[in-house]
Amino acid sequence: MTIREIELNNFRIYKGKNKIELFPDGNRNLIIVSGNNGFGKTTFLMSLVWCLYGKNMGKVDELYRKEIDEKGGYSKYIGNSLNFAAQKEGETRFSVSVTFTDVEIPDTPCTEITIVRSYDSATNYDDELEILIDGRKNDLFTGSKEEIAKEEEIFIRDYILPIEIAKFFFFDAEKIVSFAQINTPEQRKDLSLAYSQVLGIQKYEDLKNELVRIQDDYRKSSAKPQEKREFNGLIADIDFKEGEIDRLTEEISNLEEDRVFKRHNSAELQSKLIREGDTMSVDELQKLNSRKAELDIVLREADDSLKDLYSLIPFGLAGGIMSELVTQLETEKAYKQNKLQLEGVNDKTDVILGDIEEAKKDLHFSIDIKTRDFYELQIRQLIKKHFYNVSDESKFEHFSTLHDFSQGQIEEFMHLIAKIKDSKSSFENLINKYTKAKSELYTIEKNIREAEKKAESDYVQDLRTRKENIDRQIDSIGVEIGKRQGEIESLKEQVIAHKKQKEILSKKINVSDQNRAVDNEAARLINTIQKFLIRFKEEKKKALAKKLEVKLQSYLHKTNLVKKVIVDINGNGDDVDICLFGYDDKKIDNSILSMGERQMFASALLSALVDETEIEFPVFIDSPMQKFDPQHTKNVLTKFYPNVSKQVILFPLLKKELTEEEYQYIQPIVNKSYLINNEKDGSHFVEVKPENLFEEYNNSGYAN
Repeated sequence: MTIREIELNNFRIYKGKNKIELFPDGNRNLIIVSGNNGFGKTTFLMSLVWCLYGKNMGKVDELYRKEIDEKGGYSKYIGNSLNFAAQKEGETRFSVSVTFTDVEIPDTPCTEITIVRSYDSATNYDDELEILIDGRKNDLFTGSKEEIAKEEEIFIRDYILPIEIAKFFFFDAEKIVSFAQINTPEQRKDLSLAYSQVLGIQKYEDLKNELVRIQDDYRKSSAKPQEKREFNGLIADIDFKEGEIDRLTEEISNLEEDRVFKRHNSAELQSKLIREGDTMSVDELQKLNSRKAELDIVLREADDSLKDLYSLIPFGLAGGIMSELVTQLETEKAYKQNKLQLEGVNDKTDVILGDIEEAKKDLHFSIDIKTRDFYELQIRQLIKKHFYNVSDESKFEHFSTLHDFSQGQIEEFMHLIAKIKDSKSSFENLINKYTKAKSELYTIEKNIREAEKKAESDYVQDLRTRKENIDRQIDSIGVEIGKRQGEIESLKEQVIAHKKQKEILSKKINVSDQNRAVDNEAARLINTIQKFLIRFKEEKKKALAKKLEVKLQSYLHKTNLVKKVIVDINGNGDDVDICLFGYDDKKIDNSILSMGERQMFASALLSALVDETEIEFPVFIDSPMQKFDPQHTKNVLTKFYPNVSKQVILFPLLKKELTEEEYQYIQPIVNKSYLINNEKDGSHFVEVKPENLFEEYNNSGYAN
């Protein structure tokens, strides 16, 4: 999949129609789009994300969510995105369109697809999405306006790029470390989901779940009246609770948007109070508020992590039982392996004895039954003696399986045990981190309050009262969000319990003759997919780890830093962990890596993931050369950017993030280059020849 062109029409700093062609040409797969700070590099990147995902763009990455929050929420962000000069001229509409080529849609041959998202500030209604296939509307999308809009949003996720993995294709290189840095359970969950999508695990899980649903339907129709009532009751409970989870999630989303809006208003009132007090500059206030926002995130992350640890307390208290369960599961695993080994030996013995029986047909003399039985017994005993550990048979003579966990369930349980073992040190670190952040936050808030108090007048009193009211509303919203999050966690646990009950009940139901063939086929397919998933995850773990090892050795100039990489994919792929090990075979703590090394790790991880994925999509990289020393810079330019995708678009700040000397490494593979020119009314793209990029930049007047 390739992006042929993008058009921005009156979007934020870009006035009028601004079209830019991004086509690569074979090995010349790099496109450079450069401009000074404030000219619209990041705006261009955000326009792409907005075009594809609309109001959900904040879910792509923290970078976009933060930008939206700073503008007062999505409604304010998009409501104020019309170019100012165009607005003064009476324009009300702005849009972004992206044209893709080489997109494969089942049963729909096409040359190109254009996605257009627009917004009209005159109506102040939702943004509008339109998808054109070969320049025309298509009957793929039918129904009411709302239904078509929903189908088009789904189309983008299914055939262009799922939102869960978009962060790997639109990113700020300075913040790329977030790919390899997990601070909270929520971050781990989000990244694990993204890894699972990229590695192709999720689609097989979805297929398995769909087969389970079909099997449930057939078994339900075969159930006895009482079983059917129980089955229907469980399904109804699951559907209701999942609906409640969706409703509460939507409510949280609305509350969070309201909180962002109110925080924005509170910050504006705070700035006015500080100005009236005249004891703190606006710059000082902004620095304090920036640090306050950082500390709020630290506290929220620590709080989330502590909640995750609190959930382990019951398991910790049941330490003796958990230890017994570990022993039992290990013995059950050994028992299964022993049983499989014995069955294999017996099967091979039967084959050998069968071959001997065939060979006997050519004998010219007879063998009596006693002799035959003697040799058959000796052959069985000797094969068993030399190819099977007979002592294991006596060990398991009186053993009985109690739990019969699947491999996935065993992995999940062992992961839980590992978390319990690590919880003590994690708890101490979190408490220390939380206490320090809380103390610093208190000092900052005290300084701001003191600055606010210096001014006294009716006007100031009114400002203060309004701010206090808004702050109380913000606190109240936080409480409401917390309540709903608690309800969601409780509902999720109930859904898991109901699904387990449904699974147990489903196994008890005797399927009717009419449905037995379909049920057997569904069971066979589910079993096949489960076995395939175990093998597939193992293959992906090894392949990703190997690719990551090779890329780290290539990117890092410390060749003795990382010896091996281990990738763990637990359960249904919703928990993916990536660990680095040094030459002393000890796990490397990511926090001790330098910022450049972390970026190298994240870059290598991104490159390895893109190699492993079946998705071909252009990669857009803002601030591409941050915090790299000369050797790392050369490695990134010559090994990472040219190979991470068939189409790579870089947004460097020339002379600072990309020097003329560094540009020489990549200039032979740059197919197109653009400078963003900024004038009174707004910015626009100017195409320049790749070999003349720095010369044109120096002559533009912006270089100084």
